[in-house]
Amino acid sequence: MPVNIDVSFAFELDQPTDVLLQFEAALLPEQRLVETDTWITRTEHFARVSAEDDIGERIWLRAEGLVEVDYRVSVEVERHLPDLATLGRLEPHDLPGEAVQYLMDSRYCPADKFQNFVTERFGEHEGGAKIIAMRDWVEAEFSYVPGSSNADTGALDTFVSRQGVCRDYSHVIVSLARAAGIPARYVSCFAPGVEPPDFHAVAEVFLADGDGTGGSPSGTWQIVDATGMATPSDTVKIGVGRDAADVSFLTSFGASRMVRQSVKCSA
Repeated sequence: MPVNIDVSFAFELDQPTDVLLQFEAALLPEQRLVETDTWITRTEHFARVSAEDDIGERIWLRAEGLVEVDYRVSVEVERHLPDLATLGRLEPHDLPGEAVQYLMDSRYCPADKFQNFVTERFGEHEGGAKIIAMRDWVEAEFSYVPGSSNADTGALDTFVSRQGVCRDYSHVIVSLARAAGIPARYVSCFAPGVEPPDFHAVAEVFLADGDGTGGSPSGTWQIVDATGMATPSDTVKIGVGRDAADVSFLTSFGASRMVRQSVKCSA
């Protein structure tokens, strides 16, 4: 069953300004773009560049005045979804190079601050079972409260306040996983069932997908959503990064004002 997405937003720039956009569904083996259409106001400069880990694309614009964006896509998601509880943790020395950066602290995810808590609260679990315990704990202990956080809110702030939105939940899961020595990254995405309808965010963790018989163990990225709103089987990835700073749908290198924004996603 396809996931149908309809996005529309507009922003204003008082003077010529560089803007980096990332709002389109990524073309990946696990998600096939059946039909896609992107329309953007004519601008002074337009260029596509690869995004983090070559997942999706970013768009560079240089523009002034009102910029309008309309995007529609239909996506078939065909994602391998093993039972997380059966997946083990890879030792750091067995990690592939591309996963190593996702063990490190980042702007919104100070994993080192959570190490004692992770050891005390989740020490009895291992690998995917530990991730499930973290996800269930966040879902049970935190309240989803739109407007309760802002662009400066990090995982530690959310951990203390016990409230936030999908961005904040994802930062906490990423931080907890990294504190346990499990690579974790932030994923911007679309997902049916998100309320209120908007761009969504989940975490992704890197776990072992085999026992290494006959060679080194391999790994797999698996989606984790502590808000309970997104189902991995119909989540459509836009991009990935260390935290929200890497995958904002709009990054303006100068003053800008959002005029309107609408996101619709259905299966």
